[in-house]
Amino acid sequence: MSKTVLVVAAHPDDEVLMCGGTIAKTVAAGGRVDILFLSDGETARFTDAADGNAAPSIEARKQAARAAAALLGAEPPRFLDLPDNRLDSLALLDIVKQVEAHVRDVQPETVITHSIHDLNIDHQIANKAVATACRPLPGRSVRAIYAAETLSASEWSLTGRFAPVRYVDIGDHMELKIKALRCYGDEIPPAPHPRSEDAVRSLARVRGAEAGLFDAEAFEVIREIQ
Repeated sequence: MSKTVLVVAAHPDDEVLMCGGTIAKTVAAGGRVDILFLSDGETARFTDAADGNAAPSIEARKQAARAAAALLGAEPPRFLDLPDNRLDSLALLDIVKQVEAHVRDVQPETVITHSIHDLNIDHQIANKAVATACRPLPGRSVRAIYAAETLSASEWSLTGRFAPVRYVDIGDHMELKIKALRCYGDEIPPAPHPRSEDAVRSLARVRGAEAGLFDAEAFEVIREIQ
């Protein structure tokens, strides 16, 4: 993994599920990781985004994201506050422009986002927005784009299966990933929920076994320039 990484996640908690171990490993090796959240992750639970109960929930989710980032060693995350599970109600170009602005600011060598093979519409749009915002034009900083899986969404995809070809050994950082997940409280339910700690550990063990490792996070390669 390069020394400057940008994680573009649809919702707070996706970043840890997708690549929490990779974030921690990158930082431990002296790298920098920035995180950009597209959606607030909460307003879909309310009839009206203007509901007075929505704001405290959104702020609590942001505080959890900040705490998780601090544990993993990432920079304080940034939030676009777009509507949860309604990114398809926005023009893709408008999302792309905001991601582009962040990429220009951070100048990452590597970008990690969601796989297109995912049931969640926000995850699909995050993938498309990143691919467009990071198109390979002269002078761009991005050398690699990787797509990650998100438990409770990727395994239910109707558009194809997540097919990783890149594996990151997170054996030394698995426990830190779990601690970061715990920042999100009820977003990480007990087993047998697919976002439970047991499921997260099991997936890491399966991905590790695929690569001759104990624990790993796996990625599809969207683009990689050597």
